[in-house]
Amino acid sequence: MSSHPARPEVAQEPDTPHLDFHGTTPYEDYVQADVLTHLQQTRSDDPGEMVFLVTTQVMELWFTVIVHEWETAAQALREDRLPVAVAALKRSLRELEALNASWRPLAQLTPAQFNSYRSALGEGSGFQSAMYRRMEFLLGEKSASMLVPHRGAPRVHAELEKALHEPSLYDEVLRLLARRGHAVPAEVLERDVSLRYEPSPRVEAVWTELYSGDAENDLARLGEALTDVAELVWRWRNDHLVATRRAMGAKTGTGGSAGVAWLEKRAQKNVFPELWTARSHV
Repeated sequence: MSSHPARPEVAQEPDTPHLDFHGTTPYEDYVQADVLTHLQQTRSDDPGEMVFLVTTQVMELWFTVIVHEWETAAQALREDRLPVAVAALKRSLRELEALNASWRPLAQLTPAQFNSYRSALGEGSGFQSAMYRRMEFLLGEKSASMLVPHRGAPRVHAELEKALHEPSLYDEVLRLLARRGHAVPAEVLERDVSLRYEPSPRVEAVWTELYSGDAENDLARLGEALTDVAELVWRWRNDHLVATRRAMGAKTGTGGSAGVAWLEKRAQKNVFPELWTARSHV
């Protein structure tokens, strides 16, 4: 008989993952993939409509994530938790990049291809997106008139009305700067936050002072995170403009908008404006 001790049995890895579940899979329970992949109800026979519809739905999901990040950042700023706010803003940069990439499947549409299913949209238009409107409100682009299209959806309307009357992300940034001892004027801090933010020379002076000092200052780093967000928002608007111009030229947009002319006007605007103008004075 051998004097060597018996070797312990080594557990064998299964050849296949666990396949037998009671009911739906844990993946389905978490992701709700069956719901997501059965939301596509095309209204034409054109095969390109599916690409347009799915891409638009993907955009809506990215809007939802980005709103979550910016609301997280705004809450953290209210609570003086600057690292938490900056982390949320930086996460949103990757999400904005993914959102902007959503234009790629649509960027090569010819007018004939778009016209083949454009009538299926009826009066539908992206400016009617409630979640995108919440993004715009968080950026300080407030407009009470943009609640009007949602009067027929009480829950959505209530959420938008709440967002309209809450401080924007930039409002929370300026309040933080004031609490840190910077000379943000009272008329900015006490303004009606349901109105569109308008640039202030005195806020510009605050950012000029911050950017003229220590580049590693946490408030200067906050400014750069906001500038990164603003740049990607500008790229989103420009990519939208280019895709629309390519697909339909200067025709009236869906939903009765001015189409390219309206998008051109939007693309000229910068969010967090003093972060851009202050650079001329540093």
